[in-house]
Amino acid sequence: MGVGKKVLDDVKPYMMMVLLQVGYAGMYIVSVASLKQGMSHLVLVTYRNIVATAVMTPFALIFERYRGLRPKMTMPIFVKVCSLTLLEPVIDQNLYYLGNKLTSASFSSALVNILPTVTFIMAIILRMEKLRFRSLHSQAKVAGTICTVTGTVLMIMYHGPVVQFPWAHHADPSAAAAAQSSATWLTGTVMIIACCVAWAGFFVLQSNTLNSYPAPLTLTSIVCAMGAVVNAAVTLVAERRDMGACWVIGLDTRLFTVVYSGIVCSGVAFYLQGLVTKTRGPVFVTAFQPLCMLITAVMGSILLKEETTLGSVIGAAIIVLGLYSLIWGKSNDILDSKTAAENLALPLTSVVANGNSSNGGANGGRHVADR
Repeated sequence: MGVGKKVLDDVKPYMMMVLLQVGYAGMYIVSVASLKQGMSHLVLVTYRNIVATAVMTPFALIFERYRGLRPKMTMPIFVKVCSLTLLEPVIDQNLYYLGNKLTSASFSSALVNILPTVTFIMAIILRMEKLRFRSLHSQAKVAGTICTVTGTVLMIMYHGPVVQFPWAHHADPSAAAAAQSSATWLTGTVMIIACCVAWAGFFVLQSNTLNSYPAPLTLTSIVCAMGAVVNAAVTLVAERRDMGACWVIGLDTRLFTVVYSGIVCSGVAFYLQGLVTKTRGPVFVTAFQPLCMLITAVMGSILLKEETTLGSVIGAAIIVLGLYSLIWGKSNDILDSKTAAENLALPLTSVVANGNSSNGGANGGRHVADR
Protein backbone atom coordinates (compact mmCIF):
# COMPACT_ATOMS: atom_id res chain seq x y z
CA MET A 1 0.00 0.00 0.00
CA GLY A 2 2.82 2.34 0.91
CA VAL A 3 4.69 1.51 -2.30
CA GLY A 4 1.59 2.17 -4.40
CA LYS A 5 1.05 5.54 -2.75
CA LYS A 6 4.69 6.46 -3.34
CA VAL A 7 4.42 5.56 -7.04
CA LEU A 8 1.21 7.57 -7.33
CA ASP A 9 2.85 10.58 -5.70
CA ASP A 10 5.77 10.32 -8.13
CA VAL A 11 3.52 9.98 -11.19
CA LYS A 12 0.96 12.60 -10.17
CA PRO A 13 3.00 15.71 -11.21
CA TYR A 14 3.57 14.21 -14.67
CA MET A 15 -0.12 13.41 -15.10
CA MET A 16 -1.11 16.91 -14.03
CA MET A 17 1.28 18.57 -16.48
CA VAL A 18 0.29 16.32 -19.41
CA LEU A 19 -3.42 17.02 -18.87
CA LEU A 20 -2.64 20.70 -18.50
CA GLN A 21 -0.87 20.79 -21.88
CA VAL A 22 -3.88 19.13 -23.51
CA GLY A 23 -6.02 21.86 -21.99
CA TYR A 24 -3.72 24.60 -23.23
CA ALA A 25 -3.73 23.15 -26.75
CA GLY A 26 -7.51 23.38 -26.84
CA MET A 27 -7.34 26.97 -25.63
CA TYR A 28 -4.89 27.93 -28.40
CA ILE A 29 -7.28 26.60 -31.05
CA VAL A 30 -10.53 28.09 -29.78
CA SER A 31 -8.94 31.45 -28.93
CA VAL A 32 -7.55 31.88 -32.45
CA ALA A 33 -10.97 31.07 -33.89
CA SER A 34 -12.65 33.67 -31.64
CA LEU A 35 -10.05 36.39 -32.15
CA LYS A 36 -10.18 36.03 -35.92
CA GLN A 37 -13.96 36.41 -35.73
CA GLY A 38 -13.36 39.92 -34.37
CA MET A 39 -13.44 39.39 -30.59
CA SER A 40 -11.30 41.85 -28.63
CA HIS A 41 -8.40 40.19 -26.81
CA LEU A 42 -8.94 42.60 -23.90
CA VAL A 43 -12.56 41.53 -23.53
CA LEU A 44 -11.56 37.87 -23.79
CA VAL A 45 -8.97 38.21 -21.02
CA THR A 46 -11.44 40.12 -18.80
CA TYR A 47 -14.21 37.55 -19.17
CA ARG A 48 -11.70 34.70 -18.79
CA ASN A 49 -10.56 35.95 -15.40
CA ILE A 50 -14.11 36.65 -14.26
CA VAL A 51 -15.05 33.04 -15.00
CA ALA A 52 -11.90 31.76 -13.27
CA THR A 53 -12.66 33.84 -10.17
CA ALA A 54 -16.26 32.62 -10.01
CA VAL A 55 -15.14 28.97 -10.29
CA MET A 56 -12.16 29.01 -7.93
CA THR A 57 -13.45 31.26 -5.11
CA PRO A 58 -15.93 28.71 -3.64
CA PHE A 59 -13.17 26.09 -3.48
CA ALA A 60 -10.87 28.58 -1.78
CA LEU A 61 -13.53 29.38 0.83
CA ILE A 62 -14.39 25.74 1.51
CA PHE A 63 -10.96 24.14 1.52
CA GLU A 64 -8.76 26.94 2.87
CA ARG A 65 -10.61 29.73 4.65
CA TYR A 66 -13.19 27.70 6.60
CA ARG A 67 -10.54 25.13 7.55
CA GLY A 68 -8.17 27.80 8.81
CA LEU A 69 -5.52 27.10 6.18
CA ARG A 70 -5.36 30.65 4.84
CA PRO A 71 -2.46 32.66 6.32
CA LYS A 72 -2.60 36.36 7.04
CA MET A 73 -2.25 38.70 4.08
CA THR A 74 0.68 40.99 4.87
CA MET A 75 1.89 43.96 2.84
CA PRO A 76 4.92 42.11 1.31
CA ILE A 77 2.62 39.26 0.25
CA PHE A 78 0.10 41.72 -1.21
CA VAL A 79 2.85 43.35 -3.27
CA LYS A 80 3.80 39.93 -4.64
CA VAL A 81 0.14 39.21 -5.48
CA CYS A 82 -0.11 42.53 -7.35
CA SER A 83 3.04 41.64 -9.27
CA LEU A 84 1.62 38.22 -10.14
CA THR A 85 -1.52 39.93 -11.43
CA LEU A 86 0.43 42.25 -13.71
CA LEU A 87 2.69 39.46 -15.01
CA GLU A 88 0.08 36.84 -15.91
CA PRO A 89 -3.54 37.99 -16.30
CA VAL A 90 -2.57 41.43 -17.62
CA ILE A 91 0.73 41.34 -19.53
CA ASP A 92 1.13 37.67 -20.47
CA GLN A 93 -2.43 36.86 -21.51
CA ASN A 94 -2.97 40.04 -23.54
CA LEU A 95 0.36 39.79 -25.34
CA TYR A 96 -0.14 36.12 -26.07
CA TYR A 97 -3.65 36.49 -27.46
CA LEU A 98 -2.60 39.42 -29.64
CA GLY A 99 0.52 37.59 -30.84
CA ASN A 100 -1.54 34.47 -31.46
CA LYS A 101 -3.97 36.47 -33.56
CA LEU A 102 -1.18 38.02 -35.65
CA THR A 103 0.55 34.66 -36.31
CA SER A 104 -1.11 31.25 -35.92
CA ALA A 105 -1.95 28.76 -33.19
CA SER A 106 0.69 26.24 -34.30
CA PHE A 107 3.46 28.85 -34.62
CA SER A 108 2.73 30.48 -31.28
CA SER A 109 2.52 27.15 -29.43
CA ALA A 110 5.89 26.20 -30.96
CA LEU A 111 7.54 29.49 -30.01
CA VAL A 112 6.25 29.24 -26.43
CA ASN A 113 8.71 26.34 -26.01
CA ILE A 114 11.34 28.95 -25.16
CA LEU A 115 9.55 29.37 -21.82
CA PRO A 116 11.72 26.89 -19.83
CA THR A 117 14.89 28.53 -21.14
CA VAL A 118 13.62 32.00 -20.22
CA THR A 119 12.75 30.67 -16.76
CA PHE A 120 16.23 29.16 -16.43
CA ILE A 121 17.95 32.41 -17.48
CA MET A 122 15.78 34.38 -15.08
CA ALA A 123 16.68 31.97 -12.27
CA ILE A 124 20.37 32.57 -12.95
CA ILE A 125 19.90 36.36 -12.93
CA LEU A 126 18.01 36.13 -9.61
CA ARG A 127 20.72 33.79 -8.22
CA MET A 128 18.25 30.96 -7.79
CA GLU A 129 20.45 28.89 -10.08
CA LYS A 130 24.20 28.31 -9.79
CA LEU A 131 26.21 26.93 -12.68
CA ARG A 132 29.28 24.75 -12.20
CA PHE A 133 30.89 24.77 -15.62
CA ARG A 134 32.98 21.67 -14.87
CA SER A 135 29.79 19.73 -14.22
CA LEU A 136 28.29 17.81 -17.16
CA HIS A 137 24.77 18.72 -16.05
CA SER A 138 25.60 22.43 -16.00
CA GLN A 139 27.12 22.14 -19.46
CA ALA A 140 23.90 20.49 -20.66
CA LYS A 141 21.90 23.42 -19.28
CA VAL A 142 24.05 25.94 -21.13
CA ALA A 143 23.96 23.90 -24.37
CA GLY A 144 20.19 23.58 -24.10
CA THR A 145 19.83 27.33 -23.64
CA ILE A 146 21.94 28.00 -26.74
CA CYS A 147 19.93 25.48 -28.80
CA THR A 148 16.66 27.06 -27.72
CA VAL A 149 17.79 30.55 -28.69
CA THR A 150 19.08 29.22 -32.03
CA GLY A 151 15.78 27.53 -32.81
CA THR A 152 13.86 30.68 -31.93
CA VAL A 153 16.00 32.82 -34.24
CA LEU A 154 15.56 30.27 -37.04
CA MET A 155 11.77 30.31 -36.67
CA ILE A 156 11.79 34.11 -36.92
CA MET A 157 14.28 34.52 -39.75
CA TYR A 158 13.50 31.54 -41.99
CA HIS A 159 10.11 30.33 -43.17
CA GLY A 160 10.72 28.11 -46.19
CA PRO A 161 8.12 26.05 -48.05
CA VAL A 162 4.84 24.96 -46.51
CA VAL A 163 4.85 21.47 -45.00
CA GLN A 164 1.80 19.60 -46.22
CA PHE A 165 0.23 17.25 -43.68
CA PRO A 166 -1.65 14.24 -45.11
CA TRP A 167 -4.87 15.20 -43.34
CA ALA A 168 -4.75 18.93 -44.21
CA HIS A 169 -6.30 20.62 -47.24
CA HIS A 170 -3.73 21.94 -49.70
CA ALA A 171 -3.63 25.71 -50.01
CA ASP A 172 -1.69 28.17 -52.13
CA PRO A 173 1.90 28.16 -50.76
CA SER A 174 2.67 31.60 -52.17
CA ALA A 175 -0.20 33.16 -50.26
CA ALA A 176 0.98 31.57 -47.00
CA ALA A 177 4.56 32.73 -47.59
CA ALA A 178 3.39 36.27 -48.30
CA ALA A 179 1.34 36.31 -45.11
CA GLN A 180 4.23 34.98 -43.03
CA SER A 181 6.67 37.57 -44.36
CA SER A 182 4.46 40.50 -43.40
CA ALA A 183 5.20 42.99 -40.63
CA THR A 184 2.24 41.72 -38.61
CA TRP A 185 3.85 38.28 -38.32
CA LEU A 186 7.05 39.78 -36.90
CA THR A 187 5.05 41.94 -34.51
CA GLY A 188 3.15 38.88 -33.31
CA THR A 189 6.41 36.99 -32.81
CA VAL A 190 7.85 39.77 -30.65
CA MET A 191 4.66 39.81 -28.56
CA ILE A 192 4.81 36.05 -27.99
CA ILE A 193 8.46 36.27 -26.87
CA ALA A 194 7.58 39.15 -24.51
CA CYS A 195 4.68 37.14 -23.10
CA CYS A 196 7.08 34.25 -22.39
CA VAL A 197 9.28 36.60 -20.36
CA ALA A 198 6.26 37.70 -18.32
CA TRP A 199 5.06 34.11 -17.94
CA ALA A 200 8.49 32.96 -16.73
CA GLY A 201 8.51 35.79 -14.20
CA PHE A 202 5.09 34.63 -13.02
CA PHE A 203 6.33 31.06 -12.44
CA VAL A 204 9.38 32.21 -10.50
CA LEU A 205 7.42 34.68 -8.38
CA GLN A 206 4.59 32.19 -7.81
CA SER A 207 7.10 29.69 -6.44
CA ASN A 208 8.40 32.30 -4.04
CA THR A 209 4.96 33.58 -3.03
CA LEU A 210 3.67 30.11 -2.12
CA ASN A 211 6.46 29.82 0.44
CA SER A 212 5.10 32.73 2.46
CA TYR A 213 1.45 32.27 1.48
CA PRO A 214 0.81 28.50 1.13
CA ALA A 215 -2.82 28.79 0.04
CA PRO A 216 -2.85 28.05 -3.72
CA LEU A 217 -6.64 28.17 -4.15
CA THR A 218 -6.91 31.54 -2.45
CA LEU A 219 -3.91 32.89 -4.32
CA THR A 220 -5.42 31.78 -7.63
CA SER A 221 -8.76 33.41 -6.81
CA ILE A 222 -7.17 36.71 -5.79
CA VAL A 223 -4.89 36.89 -8.82
CA CYS A 224 -7.77 36.14 -11.21
CA ALA A 225 -10.09 38.64 -9.51
CA MET A 226 -7.51 41.41 -9.59
CA GLY A 227 -6.67 40.51 -13.17
CA ALA A 228 -10.33 40.84 -14.15
CA VAL A 229 -10.56 44.28 -12.54
CA VAL A 230 -7.37 45.60 -14.15
CA ASN A 231 -8.24 44.22 -17.58
CA ALA A 232 -11.76 45.63 -17.35
CA ALA A 233 -10.34 49.09 -16.62
CA VAL A 234 -7.93 48.83 -19.55
CA THR A 235 -10.74 47.63 -21.83
CA LEU A 236 -12.95 50.58 -20.88
CA VAL A 237 -10.22 52.92 -22.07
CA ALA A 238 -8.98 50.99 -25.10
CA GLU A 239 -12.43 50.05 -26.46
CA ARG A 240 -14.25 53.27 -25.56
CA ARG A 241 -15.25 53.94 -29.17
CA ASP A 242 -17.07 50.61 -29.41
CA MET A 243 -18.14 50.24 -25.81
CA GLY A 244 -21.45 48.48 -26.33
CA ALA A 245 -20.68 46.00 -29.08
CA CYS A 246 -17.28 44.78 -27.86
CA TRP A 247 -18.68 43.37 -24.60
CA VAL A 248 -21.49 41.41 -26.27
CA ILE A 249 -20.89 37.69 -26.88
CA GLY A 250 -23.45 35.19 -28.11
CA LEU A 251 -23.96 31.46 -27.81
CA ASP A 252 -21.09 30.71 -30.14
CA THR A 253 -17.34 30.08 -30.18
CA ARG A 254 -16.64 33.26 -28.23
CA LEU A 255 -18.69 32.15 -25.22
CA PHE A 256 -17.09 28.69 -25.29
CA THR A 257 -13.63 30.30 -25.45
CA VAL A 258 -14.36 32.48 -22.41
CA VAL A 259 -15.72 29.62 -20.29
CA TYR A 260 -13.08 27.10 -21.38
CA SER A 261 -10.15 29.50 -20.93
CA GLY A 262 -11.42 30.73 -17.59
CA ILE A 263 -11.99 27.32 -16.03
CA VAL A 264 -9.20 25.24 -17.58
CA CYS A 265 -6.41 27.71 -18.41
CA SER A 266 -6.75 30.22 -15.58
CA GLY A 267 -8.47 28.62 -12.61
CA VAL A 268 -7.39 24.97 -12.82
CA ALA A 269 -4.05 25.75 -14.51
CA PHE A 270 -2.91 28.29 -11.89
CA TYR A 271 -3.82 25.88 -9.08
CA LEU A 272 -2.12 22.83 -10.60
CA GLN A 273 0.96 24.84 -11.55
CA GLY A 274 1.19 26.07 -7.97
CA LEU A 275 0.97 22.54 -6.56
CA VAL A 276 3.62 21.13 -8.90
CA THR A 277 5.87 24.18 -8.49
CA LYS A 278 5.96 23.60 -4.73
CA THR A 279 7.38 20.09 -5.20
CA ARG A 280 9.25 20.18 -8.53
CA GLY A 281 10.02 23.83 -9.20
CA PRO A 282 9.07 26.20 -12.06
CA VAL A 283 11.50 24.68 -14.59
CA PHE A 284 9.76 21.29 -14.30
CA VAL A 285 6.37 22.92 -14.82
CA THR A 286 7.48 24.51 -18.08
CA ALA A 287 9.14 21.33 -19.41
CA PHE A 288 5.98 19.91 -21.00
CA GLN A 289 5.40 22.64 -23.59
CA PRO A 290 6.47 20.48 -26.59
CA LEU A 291 3.50 18.19 -26.00
CA CYS A 292 1.18 21.16 -26.34
CA MET A 293 2.98 22.20 -29.54
CA LEU A 294 2.40 18.81 -31.18
CA ILE A 295 -1.29 18.68 -30.23
CA THR A 296 -1.86 22.25 -31.38
CA ALA A 297 -0.10 21.69 -34.73
CA VAL A 298 -2.32 18.71 -35.54
CA MET A 299 -5.55 20.34 -34.33
CA GLY A 300 -4.71 23.65 -36.03
CA SER A 301 -4.10 22.02 -39.41
CA ILE A 302 -7.39 20.11 -39.16
CA LEU A 303 -9.76 22.63 -37.57
CA LEU A 304 -8.27 26.00 -38.59
CA LYS A 305 -6.68 24.91 -41.89
CA GLU A 306 -3.39 26.45 -40.70
CA GLU A 307 -0.18 25.88 -42.62
CA THR A 308 3.18 25.07 -41.05
CA THR A 309 6.39 26.11 -42.79
CA LEU A 310 9.63 24.17 -42.92
CA GLY A 311 11.39 26.86 -40.88
CA SER A 312 8.87 26.46 -38.07
CA VAL A 313 9.31 22.67 -38.06
CA ILE A 314 13.13 22.81 -38.00
CA GLY A 315 13.19 25.63 -35.44
CA ALA A 316 10.70 23.82 -33.19
CA ALA A 317 12.78 20.62 -33.38
CA ILE A 318 15.93 22.52 -32.33
CA ILE A 319 14.01 24.20 -29.49
CA VAL A 320 12.73 20.83 -28.24
CA LEU A 321 16.26 19.38 -28.41
CA GLY A 322 17.59 22.28 -26.37
CA LEU A 323 14.65 22.05 -23.99
CA TYR A 324 15.32 18.45 -23.05
CA SER A 325 19.04 19.07 -22.80
CA LEU A 326 18.15 21.70 -20.23
CA ILE A 327 15.73 19.34 -18.47
CA TRP A 328 18.35 16.56 -18.36
CA GLY A 329 20.76 18.98 -16.73
CA LYS A 330 18.02 20.02 -14.32
CA SER A 331 17.28 16.40 -13.40
CA ASN A 332 20.46 16.33 -11.33
CA ASP A 333 18.99 19.08 -9.14
CA ILE A 334 15.79 17.08 -8.65
CA LEU A 335 17.73 14.01 -7.56
CA ASP A 336 19.82 16.10 -5.18
CA SER A 337 16.68 17.66 -3.69
CA LYS A 338 15.45 14.24 -2.67
CA THR A 339 18.66 13.28 -0.89
CA ALA A 340 20.22 16.51 0.37
CA ALA A 341 17.86 19.45 -0.03
CA GLU A 342 19.77 21.55 2.45
CA ASN A 343 22.80 21.50 0.13
CA LEU A 344 20.87 22.09 -3.10
CA ALA A 345 22.40 24.67 -5.40
CA LEU A 346 19.06 25.54 -6.98
CA PRO A 347 16.40 25.30 -4.23
CA LEU A 348 13.37 25.53 -6.48
CA THR A 349 11.62 22.99 -4.28
CA SER A 350 9.36 24.73 -1.80
CA VAL A 351 8.48 23.98 1.81
CA VAL A 352 5.57 24.45 4.11
CA ALA A 353 5.35 28.01 5.41
CA ASN A 354 6.53 27.27 8.95
CA GLY A 355 9.59 25.39 7.69
CA ASN A 356 8.43 21.96 8.90
CA SER A 357 8.62 19.11 6.40
CA SER A 358 6.27 16.18 6.11
CA ASN A 359 8.30 14.45 3.41
CA GLY A 360 11.81 14.73 4.73
CA GLY A 361 14.47 15.84 2.29
CA ALA A 362 12.02 16.59 -0.53
CA ASN A 363 10.63 19.55 1.37
CA GLY A 364 13.53 20.57 3.53
CA GLY A 365 15.15 23.99 3.51
CA ARG A 366 14.04 27.52 2.83
CA HIS A 367 13.70 29.06 -0.63
CA VAL A 368 16.76 31.10 -1.54
CA ALA A 369 14.67 34.01 -2.74
CA ASP A 370 13.37 34.49 0.81
CA ARG A 371 16.83 35.27 2.16
